[in-house]
Amino acid sequence: MPDVQHAETAQRQVGPWRIAEVSADGTHHVVDGVPLYESRFGLVCEYHEPGIAPARDHTGAFHIDAQGSPVYPARFREVWGYYDGLAAVEEAGRGWLHIRLNGSPLYSDRYDWCGNFQEGRCAVRRADGLYGHIDNHGRRVGVGGHLYAGDYRERAAVVRYTEGGLCGHVDWDGRPLHMQRFIDLDVFHKGYARARDARGWFHIIRSGRDAYAERFAIVEPFYNGTAYAETLSGDRVLIATNGTVARVILAGR
Repeated sequence: MPDVQHAETAQRQVGPWRIAEVSADGTHHVVDGVPLYESRFGLVCEYHEPGIAPARDHTGAFHIDAQGSPVYPARFREVWGYYDGLAAVEEAGRGWLHIRLNGSPLYSDRYDWCGNFQEGRCAVRRADGLYGHIDNHGRRVGVGGHLYAGDYRERAAVVRYTEGGLCGHVDWDGRPLHMQRFIDLDVFHKGYARARDARGWFHIIRSGRDAYAERFAIVEPFYNGTAYAETLSGDRVLIATNGTVARVILAGR
């Protein structure tokens, strides 16, 4: 118990915002039920590094610090949390962009939608409705022009190509990581990605090759060497990385 108390004390000393929660009415942040600051807002969201949270009042949307004070004078239609020191915001009538910690725009472009930065990359949707990625300087990564583009994880992202509407992975530079195409696809997790073809769900490795030959109705990402899955016959099972059933959780009915 002393170790737990010491850890909690150290965390509070680093910054109480780290353990702050949004109040029940959504107007402020609390730590153990005690308000973190005196101000009240129309709405607040959770804190992100380095201790900044989205907030809204009658003037618009913006970000506040751990004292409940706005961190810049600008106001936006919508704001989202900071990731990698950058936040997605929407300017009324102009579009979406990312801002720095001081509220200044990262770039001059405006988008139809912006995601959050992950691993120094971010998905954006252009005015023509197609998706691509930008880096943390606002520069476009790869050719873009996809039906959809997701977040990066393990230095790869999923895109849905305009050609045929199938999915693949792109690398750090936005180039195809492999030439395999799938009906549905997920990001890599510990070296494996969920994928679906005409036969069902399974896992692939970074080369795009099947991790095993079997197909399932459902598969989840691997967790310490096994993944939850549902067989095509309805059994709920845990599978190993080679696709063999390691444990039957519930037999199909």
